[in-house]
Amino acid sequence: MNSAVARKRMVAELVKRGITDQRVINAMLELPRHIFVEEAMAAQAYSDGSLPIGEKQTISQPYIVARMTELLALTGREKVLELGTGSGYQAAVLATLADRVCTVERIRPLALKARKALDSLRLLNVNLKIGDGTEGWVEEAPFDAILVTAGAPCLPDCLVEQLAPGGRLVIPVGDRVDQKLVVIRKAPDGSVTREEADDCRFVRLIGKNGWNEEQ
Repeated sequence: MNSAVARKRMVAELVKRGITDQRVINAMLELPRHIFVEEAMAAQAYSDGSLPIGEKQTISQPYIVARMTELLALTGREKVLELGTGSGYQAAVLATLADRVCTVERIRPLALKARKALDSLRLLNVNLKIGDGTEGWVEEAPFDAILVTAGAPCLPDCLVEQLAPGGRLVIPVGDRVDQKLVVIRKAPDGSVTREEADDCRFVRLIGKNGWNEEQ
């Protein structure tokens, strides 16, 4: 199937499932998701499911990418932190919708593949580093929005600290199998509210403020 046709079908399903942010819809219509997956998986790139990308990691299903991005409510002016670059697809969506994206990946081979894919699309507003994403990116803080693409056992305090007043943080929190999407909003006065959204299932967030790799 032609990839443009496949993207239209993918997005039509997202709309049926309740995605309404037109900027998110347009971004996912534009971006070629198949370049972020292994060549052998390209035919499945636009199905609504997660896919393995190597190193025991996955590319999230299109719906969860759209839903988490929609929860950030991006306007185009934000500096966004993404933790868990993975394939680079979520970073590409964010880069299309925000002014600047800082993304952190702990697994070097994945980071290098993601950088290559992002560069092929000339997404020059993405700054990628290899490191422990559970510590955020202190040197680049504060961030208008933070998105975590792996399941955490709890909300890392350092991420709330790196969130700018008026900012939003979306993170899956729960046990090693099932999580809830948690939306943190920091008011202009610095006060914080927490809201739970959808059920979800992610790979574990590994690092100092997440899961221990041996657990």
